[in-house]
Amino acid sequence: MTTSATEDRILQILEEDAQASVSEIAERADVSKPTVRKYVRKLEDDGVIVGYSAEVDPKKLTGQSIALVGMDVDSEQYVDATNALKELDAIESLYSSTGDHMLLAEVRAEDGDALGDVISDRILEVDGVTAAHPCFLQERLK
Repeated sequence: MTTSATEDRILQILEEDAQASVSEIAERADVSKPTVRKYVRKLEDDGVIVGYSAEVDPKKLTGQSIALVGMDVDSEQYVDATNALKELDAIESLYSSTGDHMLLAEVRAEDGDALGDVISDRILEVDGVTAAHPCFLQERLK
């Protein structure tokens, strides 16, 4: 069995259930508990595993809206704009992207109006951000 195959099995289990115990991961991946601990530590140290989080169904949230916001950024200000966006508390996650927009952000707010305020008053005020295009999440299907 190759190292990457073991890592892949461990990662798949963690992606399915970030709260899985070391014992459960070991059983499901068909490896020992010390092997699980070793690989998880390595994956964390290498930056492959960057954190553990709960998946949220936005429809089940009370009083909160979630949007994915595609952003266009002036290429000469990309680094500074990205660093400034990472500092905004309203941005839950920030990704570089290919396709229609240079950056994609997960933004959460109390409601649609508050989310619009975050976009207009915080995101679009960041030097270098030239456009922001929100896509509101309605229901988690999978």
